[in-house]
Amino acid sequence: MFCQLFGKFLVKKEVINEEDYQLIIKEQLHVRVRLGTIAVVEGLLTEDQVEEINREQQQLDKRFGDIAVSKELLTEDQVRDLLKKQGNVYMQFVQLLTDMTDMTAEDVEDYLEDFRKEAGFTETEMAYLKSDDIDQLLPDFVITSKTHVRDIAGLVIRNINRFITRDFYIEKSSRRKEYKYSHLAYQGLTGDHKIFIGLAQAEDNGAFLKVASGFSGVPMDDVFEDAYDSVSEFINVTGGLFATAMSDQHVTLELEPPLGFVDQTATGDFYVIPLVIEDKRLDLIIAADTDFNGGENPIEMGAVKDVSDQYESVGKGTILIVDDSRMSRTMLRSIFERGGYTVVMEAANGEDGVAAYKKYLPDIVTLDITMPKKDGIAALEEIMDFDPDALVVMITAAGQQDKLINALRIGAKQFISKPYSEEEILFNINSLLE
Repeated sequence: MFCQLFGKFLVKKEVINEEDYQLIIKEQLHVRVRLGTIAVVEGLLTEDQVEEINREQQQLDKRFGDIAVSKELLTEDQVRDLLKKQGNVYMQFVQLLTDMTDMTAEDVEDYLEDFRKEAGFTETEMAYLKSDDIDQLLPDFVITSKTHVRDIAGLVIRNINRFITRDFYIEKSSRRKEYKYSHLAYQGLTGDHKIFIGLAQAEDNGAFLKVASGFSGVPMDDVFEDAYDSVSEFINVTGGLFATAMSDQHVTLELEPPLGFVDQTATGDFYVIPLVIEDKRLDLIIAADTDFNGGENPIEMGAVKDVSDQYESVGKGTILIVDDSRMSRTMLRSIFERGGYTVVMEAANGEDGVAAYKKYLPDIVTLDITMPKKDGIAALEEIMDFDPDALVVMITAAGQQDKLINALRIGAKQFISKPYSEEEILFNINSLLE
């Protein structure tokens, strides 16, 4: 984030031009070395151990080094040594800046002091910024007395860095009663608190597609249903991680199905935190224990066309996928088909899923927990009443432990966690059928 903020300052002051800035940012994004790579080269970890840590990092909001230490694979001193070898973003930026322009290191320091004064950062805050320590900087950007708002903002920022791009920065938050948007996707969390997490675009500038394409891995040209679906899944991952963190504090939160809206006005009492992702502005909206109304008549997401009569039952067995996310269904279908299974049908809600199970009697059914019309728990109960021998695998996001335990009591045989690991999914499915 330092590179983007300081780089934009230099463009504004006409020290460098926009073309130079974009080139430096592009080059800087490639000089970061993963801790796992360094650890393997140093002989501290095996590739299998690194892969194991990476899988766990996808499920938990924890750093690579923290997970390695908790598993006693590395010591804290070893992690510190690895971090030193990884490189400092500030030094990376200064080196690129001096290599690609006529500026000297002394020139950079002078402009850096001007930047600090204009932005209002203290010396300590500048140290955090130069090391890209987002957690320490959040209070300066997300100005609120509500810790939940700041914690969620931190999660979103880390997930953007983890799943989408490192080319982003945030601007200072504002408290709002109204927000007119062109696109909005959000998810509610209920229980001991009432939380709303959303990503909104005030006007069509492409930012919504940056998140959708980055998170799904599929380039998108326009904001249609698939884009809303992918952005909603990104929010779902964030909401699940937050719910998990709250459960460690004995706070219960349940995820509601995500919603999407077009060209309306959100109302209530909420915070807007601007995110600039690859030069495209997107706003993070968070409401905590206050009223929030995203709009009327949400768009329908996840609908499917029944083409089940066209399939041929070949391979290891038949599978029914029930999930309200088109992106999740597509990913699961691809994994299952690569594994030699036949997907007999996809359903976008529990109601259609139960009907499909009764019609096709698949060998296995995967059930998402959070869905509209009928959630995965209710659908599971109906399927088990109809067929006590049904092999049901629950699809869970983080933060759904209580519902997962309930599902296992009802009769679910296994569970799959988001984001997906193809190897883990196929191992569990193969074991279940064997």
